[in-house]
Amino acid sequence: MAIYGIGAYYDGDVSDEFIDNNIVGTGWNLNDAPELHLYFRTLKVGDIVYIKSAAFGQDIAVKAIGVITNNDILSTANHYLTEIGRNVRWLNTDKFTIPRPAEKNNVRANTTYEEFHPLVQQEIIRRI
Repeated sequence: MAIYGIGAYYDGDVSDEFIDNNIVGTGWNLNDAPELHLYFRTLKVGDIVYIKSAAFGQDIAVKAIGVITNNDILSTANHYLTEIGRNVRWLNTDKFTIPRPAEKNNVRANTTYEEFHPLVQQEIIRRI
């Protein structure tokens, strides 16, 4: 099991649509972001995902926490919201903020990343 932060901003915030449709994903197409397509394929059943917003230097706004439920790969062929994505069971849809950890490297402004910071991991797990 791993924990992943995933952004949900495609010309506007689609967090609520992700929550309503029990999915996470990205709107980037394969040609523009092949590495993101590979990344979403590596998510495993049971991995924890959280929808986040975290501009560089800002606190982490968490919008929902869930778990990957199956091995299905979503695409525009089977879901209109995402170029590639996964099915999720949302465990917590309360919005909250995690203070930005004091650290040298910050990947949280990326579309998606594996969360390694122990304090952030603890807060995500505590909330489910």
